[in-house]
Amino acid sequence: MPAYHSKFNEIESPCLGNIAMLPLRTTVKGPAPRTDDEEDIIDEVLYYFKANVFFKNYEIKGTADRLLIYLTLYATDCIVKLQKSPSKNQAIKDMYSLAISRFSLPGEAGFPLNTVYQRPANNEMEKMRSYLTQARQELGLRLVEKVFGDSDKPSKWWTCFARRKFMDKTLTPLGQQF
Repeated sequence: MPAYHSKFNEIESPCLGNIAMLPLRTTVKGPAPRTDDEEDIIDEVLYYFKANVFFKNYEIKGTADRLLIYLTLYATDCIVKLQKSPSKNQAIKDMYSLAISRFSLPGEAGFPLNTVYQRPANNEMEKMRSYLTQARQELGLRLVEKVFGDSDKPSKWWTCFARRKFMDKTLTPLGQQF
């Protein structure tokens, strides 16, 4: 069975490096174009997460797939962090701090998938960092709602995926744990 790919591959969108800069349905400040569509790339990541996380290989079919991969890897890191959060309020704070923490971009030494991601042009580096930070913040907020729902404890049906590694990769640098 093949992995799920982004439906946004068919949409023409600007790129940063070779990652699509897709519109987001968000209130988080940043460079992403806003959309009022029912579904954006964040919804797609959350919808396909539980299925895609089991795949060790992923055939990239477009620039939106690269964003889907990045955000799926980030969602895995988020779930590891959420698993240890004692309450929903603390989880929201944890997701914010994780989203804005320093992270590697394609082409930098700590980035795990440099073989399939293109380094952005020097004048695009900061825009890519801002876009990915905005997407990370929005994904973290929506993931807290999925994982906690109305409860103050994380759902075991989400936290059981904390041990899974999509494509056997993680965005967390070696030796750094949450």
